[in-house]
Amino acid sequence: MTKRDVVIDALEFRRPAYVPWEIGLTIDCRERLKAHLGTEDLSEFLDNHFVTVGSEVGRFEPVGENHVRDLYGVVWDRTVDKDIGTPCDWPIKQPGDLDRYTWPDAEDESWYAEIPETLAAHPDRFSRYGLGFSLYERAWTMRGMANLLMDMVERPAFVEEFLDAIVEHNLVQVRRALELGVDCLHFGDDYGMQTGLIMGIGHWRRFFKPRLAVMFQPVVQAGKYVSVHSCGRVQELFDELVEIGLNLFNPFQPEVMNVFEHMPRYRGRLAFHGGMSVQKTLPFGSVEQVREMTARLIAAGRKGGYIFAPSHDVPRDVPSENLVAMMEVLQAQDGWTQNK
Repeated sequence: MTKRDVVIDALEFRRPAYVPWEIGLTIDCRERLKAHLGTEDLSEFLDNHFVTVGSEVGRFEPVGENHVRDLYGVVWDRTVDKDIGTPCDWPIKQPGDLDRYTWPDAEDESWYAEIPETLAAHPDRFSRYGLGFSLYERAWTMRGMANLLMDMVERPAFVEEFLDAIVEHNLVQVRRALELGVDCLHFGDDYGMQTGLIMGIGHWRRFFKPRLAVMFQPVVQAGKYVSVHSCGRVQELFDELVEIGLNLFNPFQPEVMNVFEHMPRYRGRLAFHGGMSVQKTLPFGSVEQVREMTARLIAAGRKGGYIFAPSHDVPRDVPSENLVAMMEVLQAQDGWTQNK
């Protein structure tokens, strides 16, 4: 049985041989962990069950010290956040700029050139095409968050035109990814903050839900899996996302939702990916507390419908000892040790 088989069993709500996992690390965390373990290669230590192709955060070129520009014309400040950064300049400063904007060519073969080789190198893993900043995030990074939110109220027709253009651009990537044979399309977005939806449920239903449905449709028709990332308190969207084709939700953030209630409530309808706190347990918990929470999440996910993961890429303030403890519990699962 391959790692891919185990992930698919979990997504299909069949009892997997063990609870599969995926562990992502920020740059600073990765370097600290390498030093702690005395290795430059963390692949054996992490033993991830997913392989991601495409770009979950975008393609960038340097434009000065600690600043990069993505293919969409957004300038990012990476002075503090070295992994993605903070947008500090955007191309759609006025609504009229959209008429003159030239979109990157999603048919560009260089976007997909390395994917066949990567998939061939990892046939045992569950493959996922990462379409980062897929809709709301793509729009606000190109327009500015405050501007886009005001546009939803003052210029809704412009917002709809803007989002429709993003969808058409994304559909090119969706179709190419499906042609390349990936198992899953992963749509990255952040609709929430710690207290609820950023734009409110009414605006989400008007501007985003129908367009997400359009992007999900070819994936569903191809019999592949749809995954969505959205930080924040967004559980009010779960039923509506399932309605339009969602299979897997990430990051399953325990600070804003009760992960142990949601797993049984949605078993058979929606699988979850995440659950291990990067705000509390991993950075501030003891080694024993990390072990206990890892074991508790594994127990809750044994019936299927769950992929263990931190609730975001692990930040730099997480002690390496806690990551080692987490991995020891994951790799001590009976089904895993028998499958090795």
